[in-house]
Amino acid sequence: MDTANPSLVSGFKMAGNGSEMSKNPTLICVPIMADSIDKMVANMVKAKASTADLVEIRLDSLKNFNPFQDLKVLIKECPLPTLFTYRPVWEGGMYDGDEKERLDALQLAMELGADYIDVELKVAHEFIKSIDGKKPEKIKVIVSSHNYQNTPSVEDLGNLVAKIQSTGADIVKIATTAVDITDVARIFQITVHTQVPIIGLVMGERGLISRILCAKFGGYLTFGTLEPGVISAPGQPTINDLLNLYNFRQLGPDTKVYGVIGKPVGHSKSPILYNEAFKSVGFNGIYVKLLVDDLAKFLRTYSSTDFAGFSCTIPHKEAAVKCCDEVDPVAKSIGAVNCIVRNQSDGKLFGYNTDYIGAISAIEDGLQARYNISSITGSPLAGKLFVVIGAGGAGKALAYGAKQKGARVVIANRTYERARELADVVGGDALSLDDLASFHPEDGMILANTTSIGMQPKIDETPIPKNALKYYSLVFDAVYTPIITRLLREAEENGAVIVSGLEMFIGQAYEQYERFTGLPAPKEQFRRTLSKY
Repeated sequence: MDTANPSLVSGFKMAGNGSEMSKNPTLICVPIMADSIDKMVANMVKAKASTADLVEIRLDSLKNFNPFQDLKVLIKECPLPTLFTYRPVWEGGMYDGDEKERLDALQLAMELGADYIDVELKVAHEFIKSIDGKKPEKIKVIVSSHNYQNTPSVEDLGNLVAKIQSTGADIVKIATTAVDITDVARIFQITVHTQVPIIGLVMGERGLISRILCAKFGGYLTFGTLEPGVISAPGQPTINDLLNLYNFRQLGPDTKVYGVIGKPVGHSKSPILYNEAFKSVGFNGIYVKLLVDDLAKFLRTYSSTDFAGFSCTIPHKEAAVKCCDEVDPVAKSIGAVNCIVRNQSDGKLFGYNTDYIGAISAIEDGLQARYNISSITGSPLAGKLFVVIGAGGAGKALAYGAKQKGARVVIANRTYERARELADVVGGDALSLDDLASFHPEDGMILANTTSIGMQPKIDETPIPKNALKYYSLVFDAVYTPIITRLLREAEENGAVIVSGLEMFIGQAYEQYERFTGLPAPKEQFRRTLSKY
């Protein structure tokens, strides 16, 4: 069994434009899917400019294909090493023609100078036998298996690797589907323990970390697309995100993994914030999006100290309290944890709540600026009527924080019972959300929305009618996608001070960054990063 292509891997390749060494040997491959040879060649040039290591040419995406003529052009014109794939319909591809013609085309690609060819496990034995003695020295045969239903057990995956190796493959490729994010752990385990070059990827949004962290666990290559959405398999990131958002070339075996745990999590801006900060100070960490269905199962599965800390968002903040070994007293009284740190000596999980600090200080700043109050005289929230919409994790945090500052708290929630429960805990009053529109015991109240009402994509929703906003002097919205929600826009039109969720987001991020890294938060940089996006 030959090892990985030495010209591409030994000594680790130069990253990017050759200005810095990559800390891992994992290659980035750009899939080229186009209906004409001209478009393919144009995309190869783009792939080279994007600093990819190789391209995967998906022959099954071509409308018209003349093997001898077209393969010559593709190989001659390609500025990067080539991997040829001619995926049939029965393996999730687009080719629906004669099987012999398909395999002949792959053999021809090999003879004309391809660097890699991908052959499906089902036909690999036969194919590899047929090229015996004709295979050029430099070419590597990838034997692939795709499972579009699920991710098998570790034992079954081990057997699958052995089966692929027995065909005479140079490189093993296994692509499975993530039903749950914990499925990815099995692929990491197989990747780490397989002695031959292996590509182990998990498809779908829940499998995204497989495509990034393969660089930490020793995968042979990952796929990064030129354009968002133009993918050759579900869940592929863009090469731009791999390189610039996730700092892919800087990942190594010792890189610590952090991430935002939520459902949904696609909208999160946290990876941009933390990864830029990690990069600027040379901190060996990566921050990823973790689409988690079951928090306890996730934390049990990813229990090594490599998985060093997590930001917890909707809907997992309350469950996080039960999942931690120790919980900060403030977080305990709020009943919600939004920051989990794993102790590096014993692996224990510590839970904190940084939500209320971020939101409450942003609201205080807004009031101080509006009324020209100095902070020396105590909190501008003291004695104010503070209405919180929502009784989940963030609602609890704000209610607790406002109460601590001397405000009188009212909880409004869709279900009155949940509002009543929280109001009893913090010592306040409760309303159903429907009654909020007609609630105005006094003017100059403060309103804080902690629900996801008005978040993308449902940006024309708002939790309270516009005419009811005139009784509030300040309105805060925890939603930060979009930054100015309908609620904030209408509040401003009514003359209220508005505070966006971005302020809460930045405030809680300072605190989490310091807990994750032990370093002071780069506050100016956080603001600069967010203003760019």
